[in-house]
Amino acid sequence: MAPSLVLVATLASLSAGCVTINIYFPAAAAEAAADRIIEEVWQLRDPAASAPAETTGETQ
Repeated sequence: MAPSLVLVATLASLSAGCVTINIYFPAAAAEAAADRIIEEVWQLRDPAASAPAETTGETQ
């Protein structure tokens, strides 16, 4: 009786291990989110790029 219990437990474990969960992301939504992130990054960099250059140390 014990070998059949082991067999049932083994089959149950193997069948549970074969479960696959597929998650599909809509391509348009993913692309829109990526574009939004890129725009935010560029907006953060713009003030640093447009900052006035430092002086050479001369005083007026």
